[in-house]
Amino acid sequence: MRQAENEMLTRVGKGTPAGELLRRYWHPVCVSAELTDENPIMRVKLLGESLVAFRMPMRDGETEPRYGLVAEQCRHRLASLAFGVVEDDGIRCPYHGWKYDAQGTCLETPPEPADWAYKNEIRQPAYPVQKLGGLLWTYMGPQPVPLLPRWDVLVREDGKRLIYKESIMDCNWLQPMENSVDPSHLYWLHGYRYGSNARDPLLRQAQYEEQHEFEIFEHGILKRRVTSKGVDEHPLVFPTILRNLTGGPRPKDDSEAATYRHDLQIRAPLDDTHTRVYRVNFFPNKTDRSLADEDAPFELRQLKFDQGQTWPPMELDTPKYDTSIIGAQDSMAWETQGPITDRTQEHLGHGDRGLVMLRKLLREQIEIVQKGGEPINVFRDPKKNIRIDLPVINERIGLGRAQAAE
Repeated sequence: MRQAENEMLTRVGKGTPAGELLRRYWHPVCVSAELTDENPIMRVKLLGESLVAFRMPMRDGETEPRYGLVAEQCRHRLASLAFGVVEDDGIRCPYHGWKYDAQGTCLETPPEPADWAYKNEIRQPAYPVQKLGGLLWTYMGPQPVPLLPRWDVLVREDGKRLIYKESIMDCNWLQPMENSVDPSHLYWLHGYRYGSNARDPLLRQAQYEEQHEFEIFEHGILKRRVTSKGVDEHPLVFPTILRNLTGGPRPKDDSEAATYRHDLQIRAPLDDTHTRVYRVNFFPNKTDRSLADEDAPFELRQLKFDQGQTWPPMELDTPKYDTSIIGAQDSMAWETQGPITDRTQEHLGHGDRGLVMLRKLLREQIEIVQKGGEPINVFRDPKKNIRIDLPVINERIGLGRAQAAE
């Protein structure tokens, strides 16, 4: 790959090719339950922009809180709204009291005259916010605003939903997305390097006998791993989501939930060299009901140890990954490629067919946007957005397509 193409596929700022493509989609801002009446403000970064998310208190007759997302710097003297005060109709700057609503309209400009006409020309950059699946989402692109996709894991209600918000990773968004179409790493990274029994010669031989298949489908790239134990099939949902079905423990507080989970991993591009992963897990069961538009329990997952930790034994300026967490194993592999992988230095092989397919798809969608078109997974028809079921099976843990859909 030439350096110019590497830049085109990775940079996320406004006006860049990939940045303009990514602005055609909704992205998670934070977990909705993180914003409370006691702590209604959160400073966030997304697509290279410094922003402030806030939750306004409910007024009489309201059953749901209202949210806003605005640029961090006040339009007056550029002080941070992250230290502001949330009121029932907007957020007020801590420096001079200028106030903005969730649409960025300037409501008050004390101590200016009440009839100061210039106030009506001032706009605080603001983006729409919607809650779905326990996350707050925003759209940062041009009008008209598309529908927020109702992917199956976000809207299923016949079970328990649990969210993991992982600590920020020091790498570009495309590195975790390429990992989503890289089935070869499963054995070596999560098994041979950090697993408990993967060095068994029979397991290693099975790894060499695996068959990996990829195909383009309407929402992205379908990855299929064929083994002696069955087929594992799940999709990369373009541009920033991996859908999965895995075995694993039940939620700690619910013994009735299934021992397997439906997993939606959303990789939020914070800026060119930082990414945050949200893992929305859904455990089907017959007793719980998790509404799509309500808050969900969540856990913050720290992928690295503090610098004061003594294990693993490394120099202080070397990251110390908590490799008991699979996400930290992935983070190690992604971050050590560099803040932005220098793809001019790669030597790809047969096992990298999925990466090549993803890069081609990404180039194609960038070109569609540059020509004024709409890329895949931009939804306008509400009838097609009631619930979007994604193809997923895992015969290795005994779940075929029919069981996975239940």
